This record gives sequence, structure tokens and C-alpha cells, in this order.
Amino acid sequence: MQTILGASGSIGKLLAEELRHYTTRIRLVSRNPKKVNDTDELLPVDLTLPGAVNMAVNGSEVVYLTLGFNYDIKVWEANWPVLMKDTIEACIKHNAKLVFFDNVYTYDKDEIHHMTEVTKVNPSSRKGGVRREINEMLMAAVRDRNLSALIARSADFYGNDSSTTFVAELALKNLATGKSAQWFMNSGKVHSFTYIPDAARATALLGNTPDAYGQVWHLPTDPARINVTDFIGMIADELNVKPRIRVLPMFMIRAIGLFLPVIREMPEMMYQYDRDYYFDSSKFTKRFGFKPTPYSEGIREMCKGYQVAAQKPAA
Repeated sequence: MQTILGASGSIGKLLAEELRHYTTRIRLVSRNPKKVNDTDELLPVDLTLPGAVNMAVNGSEVVYLTLGFNYDIKVWEANWPVLMKDTIEACIKHNAKLVFFDNVYTYDKDEIHHMTEVTKVNPSSRKGGVRREINEMLMAAVRDRNLSALIARSADFYGNDSSTTFVAELALKNLATGKSAQWFMNSGKVHSFTYIPDAARATALLGNTPDAYGQVWHLPTDPARINVTDFIGMIADELNVKPRIRVLPMFMIRAIGLFLPVIREMPEMMYQYDRDYYFDSSKFTKRFGFKPTPYSEGIREMCKGYQVAAQKPAA
């Protein structure tokens, strides 16, 4: 049994598709899971409730923690350490391996111009502090309690026209509806983006590779050093519209945050958008001979997916 905790998110759904190449026994866990494969086992549960994680992990050989909480620092500080503790305890109790799907918030802001698995950990945000805490919990259990676990780390997402990505919300949807794409701080800076299907495929591969455990892995990402203006320009080309971009400075982000809670959470993260942000996944690509999807191809598929979805009649 391979179990996905947080199976209803962008990564969880595609991960379930990829895991069918390794097993026919897949358990999908979320508040309202839906089958991806015919043989999927569904477990509808709130993982923040006492005992829920233990129940979800019972009988599992590999557990993938891909859950995402609301983008609210108070929610993160209240829930992430408890969830990680519960997941570690359950995996140790049931002798399950653990794959934790992570982001880059722990890295030192002065080193994000070239991030590798050994980039200095020194978060400059409260959200990064939460990530450091749960990363340290996980690796301490690997070191001291014989937990088999790994961290699969991704840059910002794009692909599948997911509304949970900034690329979809700020660029794709705006351009497709005749508006200007929006971005934060400086669109001329290099910014890496991980293609969601690549991330899911690679996470499944890591979870089923015994010697991958005990390590941090950057998920495969196109190595091209592309800036946001060019990235958004490629989206515009696929949509056959003008590549108009409206860059939001800090004062405007704070003003919008007075009305939109998710934007209210953004100012502490603006260091990721005012400088180069380059994500190096060469450790993974060399180890597995994996060729990341080029931006041109990923953007083409993302736009096709959006256009197909937009043409479907409302339910």
C-alpha cells in the first residue's frame, strides 16, 4: 500500500496517476478524496484530528505527505509541526517510509540565485521558519529513530492550469481574459518554475527508489535561466494575445492585502521576486537520467489544458 496524505491537491492527483506504475494498492487521504485510478482506496478524513494520521498510515509501505494548508502563517504555525510529528510517529509505528513534498522557503535569501540541495538553510520569513522546524523534525527522526524518509523539494509550480499556482492566477487567467498578467516586484529577474507533472512523476520515482532515502532532492526543473517577462511572453504567444505585464511593487501588494487575505501573507516572501531565483535540479537529473519538460512544452500543455477546461459547460 502506498498512501498519499493530501491527495486532492495538484500534486496529489498526479502523484496517484504516477504511482499506478509501481503498485495497484494506492490509498488517497483527504477531506474529500476522489478516485484517480479504479483500484484506489479512499479515506475521507481531516488529518488535523487526533488519531487521523495513524489511521491513514496503518498498513502503508510508503507515505507521501503532499498536503497543503491555507496560506496563513497562523494556520501553518498551529498545524504543520503537529502534522509532521503525527506523521513521523505513525510511519515509525507502522514501519512505513515517508516522502515529504517541500518548498524552498528554508533557504537563505542571499543564496536563492542558485539553489541546490546544500544551499544554506537560513529562512528569513515566518513561513520559512515553520518549514525549517518540520524539516529538522523529519531529519532528526531519520538520524536518531531509524525512520526511512526523504525530502522532495520543488520550486514554484506551473502546469495543469491549477488555480492554486501564482502562474495560473496572476498570468494565465488574466491574459486569457484580456487583462494584463500580474507579477511581484520585478519581472526581469530569473525565476525557475517546476512543471507539476514532472514533479509528480519524480516524487513517485523517489518513493520507489530505496537508495534515495535519507536525502534531500530537488525535483526536475528546466535548467534554462529564464526571466519572468520571457516566461509570461511564452504564455501570451500560446494564447495569441499581447504579452502585457503589470508589476506590483511592495506598497501595492500591502494595499491589496488589506482586502485579499492570501496577498496579505505575501510581503515577507517578496525576497523571492526581487532577485534571481534559480533552482538547480542536476542532482536528480543526473542520478535518474531524467530530462525535465522544457518551458516551451510545459507552457503549451498548460495553455491547452486551460482552454479545454474553459470550453466545458458549467456543471
